[in-house]
Amino acid sequence: MKATAADLWGPATQKLGRLGTLTADDIQAITALPMKVREVKAGTYLFREGDEPSHCCVLIAGYANRHKLTTDGSRQIVSIHMRGDIIDLQQLLLTTADHSVQTLTAATLGMISIRQMKDLARERPSVGEAFWRDCLVDASTFREWVLNVGRRDAPARIAHLLCEFGTRSESAGLSRNGKFELPMTQEQLADATGLTPVHVNRTLQRLRAQGLIERTMRSIDVVDWDGLKLVAGFRGSYLHESMGGLRNS
Repeated sequence: MKATAADLWGPATQKLGRLGTLTADDIQAITALPMKVREVKAGTYLFREGDEPSHCCVLIAGYANRHKLTTDGSRQIVSIHMRGDIIDLQQLLLTTADHSVQTLTAATLGMISIRQMKDLARERPSVGEAFWRDCLVDASTFREWVLNVGRRDAPARIAHLLCEFGTRSESAGLSRNGKFELPMTQEQLADATGLTPVHVNRTLQRLRAQGLIERTMRSIDVVDWDGLKLVAGFRGSYLHESMGGLRNS
């Protein structure tokens, strides 16, 4: 059975609904936006730094990362994205991309014209406010990642990334009983935490030896959430997963 627009938009509108007060008419207007669905392979660039994107991208399935490159080609991953994320809302107002976005896995994307997204945000202020809040949560998350790389030790950095990923996976309906997919190689984890792949491997083994996690090639099973949060110093308020951390008009 072919997926409907409501199916394709479902995770994204659910997330936007947590960030703002959207009516049924608002959601209907969002799902009525013309969307071109693309299937892409792992490692596909959705855009690169310096591009001028013409479309916004909804991540319908799969995972992606934002990253920046130094002049010598070293990569710093600055965020991970999963089902339901609208990856490039900032491009509604910023013409030129200041970073790159690349898929971590095979992914299904929904491409929507930036012009039509801007028109909808103007026509429906509650939708525009939800878009704005989504960008603000991204900024909040970036700040936490700066703290993670700049001030936490290796076990705390890895533990924090796992706590965030697990929390967001649960919100996106991708986690069950503390077990979630972690579609990142040790090199990618290193690029996200400012460590070497060897240090990442040793740190994961240490967390496992402490009885906090079990790990397979592509999944994490958190055995002791409280213990993992303690190592990480994880406080999930920066994710603003409920309206409690957001101001209503």
